[in-house]
Amino acid sequence: MYSAADPVDWAPRRVLVTGVTGSGKSTLVQRIGDRLGVPSTEMDALHWGAGWQERPEFRAEAAALAARPAWVTELQYTSKLGALFLERADTLVWLDLPPRVSLTRLTVRTVRRRRRRERLWGVNVEPPLWTIATDRDHIIRWWWRTRKNAAKRVPAYAVAHPRLRVVQLGSRREVDAWLEGLEGAGTVGAGPSPDK
Repeated sequence: MYSAADPVDWAPRRVLVTGVTGSGKSTLVQRIGDRLGVPSTEMDALHWGAGWQERPEFRAEAAALAARPAWVTELQYTSKLGALFLERADTLVWLDLPPRVSLTRLTVRTVRRRRRRERLWGVNVEPPLWTIATDRDHIIRWWWRTRKNAAKRVPAYAVAHPRLRVVQLGSRREVDAWLEGLEGAGTVGAGPSPDK
């Protein structure tokens, strides 16, 4: 597994970002895409339709995205998409932030979105804050239930997909350092280097 201190000695062109809700996946997807000049896609934007329902086009659009030669997106919806993206990815960035950081970010974001009635993916808004007590799938309760999933799954992904380069980042400073290292990563489309 790579860290922020390791050189990026390959040319990432199909990059997945994973981590608990609130860890900054969508933001990092955009930053990596900008840095590499690779299209970035927010998986939630493909998935969610009106009323928090799955869009009918989701699976077909996800398959089309995965088939492209270069992309950056979040590793999400594996219960619906299986290993579709993992089989094509060359890099998996794991945002392994301390729980207090991701929960604080998530709480602030959720309250802000609700108070401002921000439209999410053009069609939805966060539910009333009191629903944390009544909705099992409220985003903060979801965080609690899934907060340890990546620590269990990422090592298994690395074993199942041995060509996948896994980068574990545990702080904003490490994220920034790794992004700086992408400057020397070569050009998109370069051949693979030996696995670490």
